[in-house]
Amino acid sequence: MRILVLSTWWPEPDDNGSRLRAMAILRGLAERHQLHLIAFSQEPTTTIRTTEISRLCRSWQVFERPDRPLSLRDRLGSLTSSKPASVRVRWSTAFAQAVLDAANRWQPDVVLALQIDVAPYACLVPQIPRVLEELELAAILEDYRNKHGFHRLRSLLTAIQHRRYIATILPSFAAISTVSEKEADLVQQITGTRTPPLVVIPNGIDGKACAAYSYHPEPDTLIYPGALSYSANLDAVSYFLYRIWPLIRAHHPMARFRITGKVTAEQQALLPAANGVEFTGYVDDIRAVISRHAVEVCPIREGGGTRLKILEALALGVPVVSTSKGAEGLILNNGEHLLLANTPMDFALATSRLLSDPPLARRLGEAGRQAVLARYDWRVIIPRLEEVLTEVTKQRTRRYDLAEA
Repeated sequence: MRILVLSTWWPEPDDNGSRLRAMAILRGLAERHQLHLIAFSQEPTTTIRTTEISRLCRSWQVFERPDRPLSLRDRLGSLTSSKPASVRVRWSTAFAQAVLDAANRWQPDVVLALQIDVAPYACLVPQIPRVLEELELAAILEDYRNKHGFHRLRSLLTAIQHRRYIATILPSFAAISTVSEKEADLVQQITGTRTPPLVVIPNGIDGKACAAYSYHPEPDTLIYPGALSYSANLDAVSYFLYRIWPLIRAHHPMARFRITGKVTAEQQALLPAANGVEFTGYVDDIRAVISRHAVEVCPIREGGGTRLKILEALALGVPVVSTSKGAEGLILNNGEHLLLANTPMDFALATSRLLSDPPLARRLGEAGRQAVLARYDWRVIIPRLEEVLTEVTKQRTRRYDLAEA
């Protein structure tokens, strides 16, 4: 197949959840199909890496993503518009023209849109089936529930606007994928009988790449991988440092906790000063760093989707302690593949248990590794996406421009 891929993120390097998923999809599809990629970049296009993308894709184009802050006027305009402010204000005419030009020149068999941000650009291409990959709604709705006062009202308006917009745009797609059954249920609730075929394509890991590492932990070390620019990560680390870390240090006074990923001085200032805590900043080889830690903690309390950080740690044989929210959507058993804890005391006790019993930690990590490789290896997952793409191309004569972008 000739697949025109539109991506919200420039996938290289694959150093966050969205990039990891996008790159894994490109790697998997490139083995048997021809790819043309058009993507947004959050960084200046002059600084991006292109080595692997050039190998995977027949051609590619990249555009800096319009990302100016939304004004109050922008948000109020959403009350009368069918499109959210983020769609109206951050529209890229250059990106849209590139999509039209590529479709006319390349004549793809299918258009694959990675995340909702590029969905309206996919809708510009007529008479070619479109697939929307990784539609995520839970985070938008939860943002409203977690806010208070004026911010709660603003988030409510955003949630209502997105629900209305999504219900309008989704019928333009031949199929939609989500990362979990919960997300699929939300899509069904919003679109009702007009829902296109839904398929769950979970997040995954590169089992072959992870096999190159082994679990050799430093005693009494914990890790949380995730940039604090993402609000769910900042909340998780704040919760851990304020409520859980003092309880762990009381039993393990030499314990160390490392947070990887980009962090600003302003973000660090929001967190309590604590002994034994280290911010590593960006690391080139996150797998090597994770595999040297005794336990990965995932004290997530908000956000949607499924946690690549849990899958990656378990694929490396590193035991995980998580909240139920952090492990939401993953088919893993508490006490068999990982430990779940939903109060500060329970979380601290579960973590302390693994630090105090290295053989138990190793057994739990190995059981988690086996479960993840069997169900969440991209080599198992990508064929499901290929089946969807193949099926919709058989229906090419049908028109999918039921809604205007």
